Amino acid sequence: MKIFSASQIRACDAYTIHATRITSTELMERAAMVCCHWFTQHFGLDTLFVVLCGPGNNGGDGLAISRLLNSMGYGVKSFLIQFSEQLSTDCEANFKRLQLLDQQMVQVLQPGSFITDIPESIVIIDSLLGTGLSRPTQGWVAEFIEHINGLNNRKIAIDIPSGLPSDGIPEAGAAIMHCTDTLSFQFYKRSFLHPETSSYVGNIHILDINLHHVFIESTPSQYYFIELSDLKEFYKPRKPFAHKGNFGHALLIGGSYGKMGAICLSAKAALTSGCGLLTAMIPNCGYSIMQTYLPEAMCICKGDSFISEIEGWENYSAIGIGMGMAQEAITAKAFADFIDKYKKPLVIDADGLNLLANQPELLHALPAGTILTPHPKEFERLFGKSKNSMMQLEMARAQAMKYNVYIVLKGHHTIIVAPDGECRYNSTGNVGMAKGGSGDVLSGILTALLAQGYTPREAALMGVYLHGLAGDCSSQNKAFESMLASDIIKGISAAFKILAT
Repeated sequence: MKIFSASQIRACDAYTIHATRITSTELMERAAMVCCHWFTQHFGLDTLFVVLCGPGNNGGDGLAISRLLNSMGYGVKSFLIQFSEQLSTDCEANFKRLQLLDQQMVQVLQPGSFITDIPESIVIIDSLLGTGLSRPTQGWVAEFIEHINGLNNRKIAIDIPSGLPSDGIPEAGAAIMHCTDTLSFQFYKRSFLHPETSSYVGNIHILDINLHHVFIESTPSQYYFIELSDLKEFYKPRKPFAHKGNFGHALLIGGSYGKMGAICLSAKAALTSGCGLLTAMIPNCGYSIMQTYLPEAMCICKGDSFISEIEGWENYSAIGIGMGMAQEAITAKAFADFIDKYKKPLVIDADGLNLLANQPELLHALPAGTILTPHPKEFERLFGKSKNSMMQLEMARAQAMKYNVYIVLKGHHTIIVAPDGECRYNSTGNVGMAKGGSGDVLSGILTALLAQGYTPREAALMGVYLHGLAGDCSSQNKAFESMLASDIIKGISAAFKILAT
C-alpha cells in the first residue's frame, strides 16, 4: 500500500472527482457513509454522539456524519467551532443540510466558547481540523483541543486527529487531540507510523472510499506500508523433490562469554526459517551451549571467550554477523579484516553494528546490498543523532543511498530503507516483541532467506514481515508481558503457513 503526502491525497481526491464525474460534496458523502458504517458496527443505537466540526472540509465530513447517524436512529449533537468566518464550500453545504433537517442538531460556537457537562458515556467525534493543517494550532483552537483532551470521553478522529500534521512529527507541547481511534480515508498518513504520535491516533482504521485506482497506481511514492500480498509476489514455495542443498548453507558469526544466547536464538531462527544447513562460528566457550541448545547446527570455534579470527567463510550461501559478538580489540580486528575481504551481501546486527560505529571507515567497504539492522540507538551510534524518528528515517534514506545498503530500522513499525531511497513500513508485530533477543531472531531469519536465494530486498521485506507475523501468532497464546524471543521462533512456522496460503 502506498503512503501519500497530504498534497498527493488532495490531488487523488481531485482526480477521482474529475474522472468519475462526481462532485466534491458527493465524495464527502461517500466518506461520511463509510464512517457511519464503521460506527454502526461498533456502537449500538443507544449510543449518543457529540460531533466537533471545524469550518473546513474535515468539518464538512463531521456535519455529513451527524446527519447520516441521525437518519440511522442515533442521538447526535453537532458543534461548529467557528474559528474562521469563511466555511469551505462543502462544509457550508452540509451545514445547511443539517440545519434544514433540524436546527437543534447543530450549534455554532463563537471564539472563546467551550463545551461543558458532556457525560462520559457520550462518544466525541473529532472533525475539527484535517490534513490541510500547515502550522501548530494556537489561541482559542489550541485551548479548545486541550479542553476536550481533559474529558474522559472516548474520542474518535475523522481522517486525522485535530492538530496532528500528516507528513511530519509535531513539536513538543503542540495542542493535538488525543483519540482512541482514527478513521483514516484510503491511506495511512506517515505521521501515524511513528512512536511520537501513538498517543494521538490510537487504533488506526483505514476506510476505503474508492479513490480512483489509476491515480493511485500511476502516482509514485517513496513510502509504502507492507502487506502480505507484497510478499506473495516473490515467495518461493518448496518443490516436492527439493533437498537441503537447494536451500543454502548459512553461516552465523557471533557469540562471546556471557552472550551466547544471542547467537543461539539467531541460529535456531535461521534453521526454522528454511535454510538447508546452518553453521555457527563461535568462541570455544560456547561450543557445548550451542551443540546442546541446537543439535541441528554445526559449529566452528574461533577463539576462547571471544571471536579471535574470521576465516573459512568462502563457501557459504549467506552470512550474518554480530549477534552477541562483543567488541574486544581482537574481535574488532577480525571483523575489519572480514569486511575488507567479503564481497557478497550479508546481515550485520548488534555488536557488528557497534564495531562499524567504532570503525566508520568500514562503511565504505560494505558489500552492496548488505542489510544493517539497527534499533534507534544503534543507528544513532552509527550515523548521529536526529531530532525525531521521522528525521532519523530521512537520515537513514541518505545513508542507505550513500553506502548502497539496506537499513532495517527496528521499531513498532520497523522500516526497510532501500539503496534507492524507498521506505517500507512494516504492518506486523506487537509490543510483546519488545524483549531482549528479538533482534537476534530477526537476523537469523534474514540470513536464512538470503541463503535460500532471495535478493537482499526480498529477504529484508519478507524477513521483517514474517518476524512480526511470528510474534503476532505467538501473542495469541501469550500475554505481551510474558513473551520471550524464543516464542517468536515458535511462531515462525505459523507465519510461513499464512504466507503459503
